[in-house]
Amino acid sequence: MQLHIPALISDLAVMMLTAGIITIVFKKIKQPLILGYILAGFLMSPYFPLFMTLEDTEAIHTWSEIGIIFLMFHLGLEFNLHKLAEVGSTAIVTTIIQVIGMLGLGFGAGQLLGFSMMDSIVLGGMLCMSSTMVIIKVFDELDLKKKKYSEAVFGTLVIQDILGIFMMVILSTISVSQNVSGGEVAAHLALMLLYLVIWLILGIYLIPTFMNRNIQYMNNEMVLVVSIGICFGMVLLADQLGFSTALGAFLAGSLLAGTIHVERVEELTMGVKDMFGAVFFISVGMMVDPAMIANYALPILVIIAVTLVGKVVFNGLGLLLSGQNIENSISGGLALAQIGEFAFIIASLGMNLGVTSDYLYPIVVAVSVITTFTTPYCIKAAPWMVGFVESRLSDKIKNKLSRYTSPEQQDEEQDNEWYDYIKLYFFRLLVYGGLMLVTAIAGVTLLDPLLEEHFPDMPSRIVTCVFIYSVMALFVRPYLNMHNNLFTSLWLKQNSFHLPLIVLNSMKLVVITVIAMIPLWTLFAVHPIWLAFLVTLALVVLSKKGFMATAYLQMEARFLRNFNERIIAQEERAGHHQTWLDEKLHMMSFVAPEGAEYLNIKLADLHWGYKYNVYIVKIRHGEDRSQTILPDSTMEIHAGDKVYVTGEEKALQNFYALTSLTQTKPLRTLKKFMSIDYPDRENSLSVCAIKIYGDEDFAGKSIRNSSIREKWDCLILGLQKDGYPIIMPDPETLLAKDDILWVMGSVDNVGQMAAQFVNLAD
Repeated sequence: MQLHIPALISDLAVMMLTAGIITIVFKKIKQPLILGYILAGFLMSPYFPLFMTLEDTEAIHTWSEIGIIFLMFHLGLEFNLHKLAEVGSTAIVTTIIQVIGMLGLGFGAGQLLGFSMMDSIVLGGMLCMSSTMVIIKVFDELDLKKKKYSEAVFGTLVIQDILGIFMMVILSTISVSQNVSGGEVAAHLALMLLYLVIWLILGIYLIPTFMNRNIQYMNNEMVLVVSIGICFGMVLLADQLGFSTALGAFLAGSLLAGTIHVERVEELTMGVKDMFGAVFFISVGMMVDPAMIANYALPILVIIAVTLVGKVVFNGLGLLLSGQNIENSISGGLALAQIGEFAFIIASLGMNLGVTSDYLYPIVVAVSVITTFTTPYCIKAAPWMVGFVESRLSDKIKNKLSRYTSPEQQDEEQDNEWYDYIKLYFFRLLVYGGLMLVTAIAGVTLLDPLLEEHFPDMPSRIVTCVFIYSVMALFVRPYLNMHNNLFTSLWLKQNSFHLPLIVLNSMKLVVITVIAMIPLWTLFAVHPIWLAFLVTLALVVLSKKGFMATAYLQMEARFLRNFNERIIAQEERAGHHQTWLDEKLHMMSFVAPEGAEYLNIKLADLHWGYKYNVYIVKIRHGEDRSQTILPDSTMEIHAGDKVYVTGEEKALQNFYALTSLTQTKPLRTLKKFMSIDYPDRENSLSVCAIKIYGDEDFAGKSIRNSSIREKWDCLILGLQKDGYPIIMPDPETLLAKDDILWVMGSVDNVGQMAAQFVNLAD
């Protein structure tokens, strides 16, 4: 008796064999494999009856959705959040100009071609995105990755990927909010974005911790299963929250991308991705209807022209305005002149959600295929195009451009204090502000109704408010972050910087006051904003309490360690293990002049640690030349004393400016300072790294309560938690097992402390 083979198996046999043969041909003729898959799909589609047609198209459609999930998962594995943090202003400026230009061109073209409003908007959004896969392949084949403009191109692609994710969020929001007003759609979108931030934060906190604690029990098979489980778990969660499944897969990959296990995960899941990805691109080809393409030949040609011309012009203009020279700008613009796989992933999503019309999908696929084919020729034409443009420019314009632009712009922009400050500012605003906002919303919408089922209204509301404000107090301190070195440096650099810095910090206060208003307004119908301001002040005071600071610092250390896990591992592989402190911290010394405002004041009252982020580690007294290592808080500085101060380089530079001291010699790192032989052993400083094994009497205590200063007369300059360095840690930081302390003191005191720890270890 002959067994009947299910249609799906026979379909897969036809698909894989056809795709395999065609992609071999495409590889020989040096064309992108994606085009081979699309052609294979077209040959097996109902629109090409001369070849075998697949039977179970519904199952193939399901497999293609799985293909999207794995493609987005692997795109996430190649994209970690550090890439976004490292993107320079060139990529940001280029993307902004290109997005504005292509959105306008795409929308205008769609309206002229008779598309609906939504189709025109989505078309404009899809035209903003170039193909990462195609550009990487072409750059590899033409050996262009070392070109200066390649860094700007890849940075722009990172921002475009974020744009694609944002479009997925918008499409998902519109699909579930089609029967509500515009204001409600905006509110729903804002809430979904907020969920997205919290989701990322929790993922960074939990996923690396889970992987690290269990990786010792996993062989390759288990890593594969767990990784795919995390991927589909995030997909399920995304669907429950109203996001697209593709977005969930991308975020799962991006969270794993920050771990030290990403290379192993990527290698083990590559085969699965390649198979299901091939099915997806084949399914794309199956939807290419020649009749529909013929009917929409004019729109396709128009959109191709808009894509090629618009992306060259707007990307080139963006690169030029960001400071790139003419050659880099034109070459980068031509490299980005296509729309890729991300565009028709979004087109497929829009069609499946019922947000866009069916005809948009084959149009976008046709445009993508043709512009993918033209990309290598556009890049090869760059030298001719550069020569043509430069020959048409007058000498006057060339001179102006040479003064404004630079071929080294991508490197020069890395040292921009405003750029670094803005990145830090919005990171804290988004992360900590988002956490506090979600706490407030969750408290009034979830906790209060739950409590009211068991308790009277007023007590339940009071308990809800106490819970909300207690959690918010954990994050107020890092959210405000008023005393950071970048802020101080910018404040001192120019008086014109004072107003924008004040405005930015005032915005923080306004945001937290509005968040603090939510429980009062919702639960007690309290409207006066000054009450919320008083609550905010109370939160600031509460956040400074020791137990609050300790709880937050523990969470932050774990979060930052997970977030930087991969970078830490790379540093260790490069041989930089445990060498961060003596290179990061610097030493300066100065002789206190007559009339200085800090003379004859107790060190505790100067608050230099809090104000300037520096430590006074040694004072050599004026006339008697006696010396004090690690002076206590009751000591004073007198005229003629030589004071030794340590801190990060930026903090010491700010300290010079704030105390009106003149820097007469370059700052030295601790490593260089300690390498100098000092004849007076009793008064010479020493630094040592000591590991905590858990048996010490201060293990599990905060730095403030550790008694290290009192018992050994040593100062904790920094510590390392699971490989993550914390320089000049907060006094409320908890000292835990396996932490590595960097302590400073006299040679004898540090030696005695180190010896005792060695004995404990033995």
